[in-house]
Amino acid sequence: MTPTATTTTWLAACDLDELEPGWGEVALHADRQIALVRLRGDEVYAVDHLDPHTGAPVMARGIVGSRGERPTIASPLHKEVYDLGTGECFTDATLALRTFRTRIVGGMIEVELDA
Repeated sequence: MTPTATTTTWLAACDLDELEPGWGEVALHADRQIALVRLRGDEVYAVDHLDPHTGAPVMARGIVGSRGERPTIASPLHKEVYDLGTGECFTDATLALRTFRTRIVGGMIEVELDA
């Protein structure tokens, strides 16, 4: 049996300069909302904008911080804290935040989406 090839698409979200370090913004692609968070320089993370606990579209308004060396975002609703790189929830092991790979091409932030 031949394995099925998975294709991905890179979504051009916005210019890097449009994101203020330490804050989140939302990128909209079709019906999908993705929270973009810029830390310092060109370090950008992309996560699902939907709060895994409530389903509310609020994660871009979360509190950006860190746990040791790991960058985090806390839900603005119930304050669950998620690892921006892995989506792991530090405060409730039953929750996880979907993450997306990012890259910067010609000053533009691109987010990798499943096709």
